[in-house]
Amino acid sequence: MKVALFVPCFVDAFFPEVGIATLELLERFGIDVEYPLTQTCCGQPLANSGCQVEAAPVEALFVKNFADYPYIVTPSGSCTHHVRHYLDAIPQTDAVRHVRTHTFELVEFLHDILEVEAFPWAEFPHKVGLHNSCGTLRGLRHASMSELGEPFFSKPLALLGKVKGIEFVTPQRPDECCGFGGTFSLFEEPVSAKMGHDKVSDHKAAGADYIVSADSSCLMHQKGCAERLGLDLKFVHIAQILNGARA
Repeated sequence: MKVALFVPCFVDAFFPEVGIATLELLERFGIDVEYPLTQTCCGQPLANSGCQVEAAPVEALFVKNFADYPYIVTPSGSCTHHVRHYLDAIPQTDAVRHVRTHTFELVEFLHDILEVEAFPWAEFPHKVGLHNSCGTLRGLRHASMSELGEPFFSKPLALLGKVKGIEFVTPQRPDECCGFGGTFSLFEEPVSAKMGHDKVSDHKAAGADYIVSADSSCLMHQKGCAERLGLDLKFVHIAQILNGARA
């Protein structure tokens, strides 16, 4: 199986270890991974700010880079959500439709496409609180939504449950937004900060040592909030745990 790896701009700039872990994890399953060297942003920040005209050339380049691959995999729920549901600043050609329907966030690719049953190399002997970002939860349906009262399911917990030694703790409001929201955290800084403070405090009260998520952007926001509150919390992307990181 051939897969194109899409590493979002903020991961490339601030969390390259997440991109590396994603590459190594995919290769553990015998996947032929290619990294298009001319890839850039998917256009999400521009689109979220209403800049459709400016987003168009960025989206067009994204499609040009990835249109020839059967699967595009990325360690970012928010970017996947944008590509799949909002890549509409450009004409909807066959190539665009292919990219939109064949871009997968890492968790859903492992759970739904590869149907991974074991991570024999992975061990994480810590108390972990899971953060489902709004994009993964409500956009990609990573897990059941508490506000709908539907039967419980969780793709990230199903994968993490195969990791030796891991212990899960659950905050009182597990589906609540952490307040990042990309440009929202800039335009509504006090609201964003309060939401982040509430989120990390909820996880700490539940007994978490680590907060894990499929979105480095949410983890980055929460890390800053935890540091400002003086909370002893650590943050890790799910790709790193599944690839064998222990601390």
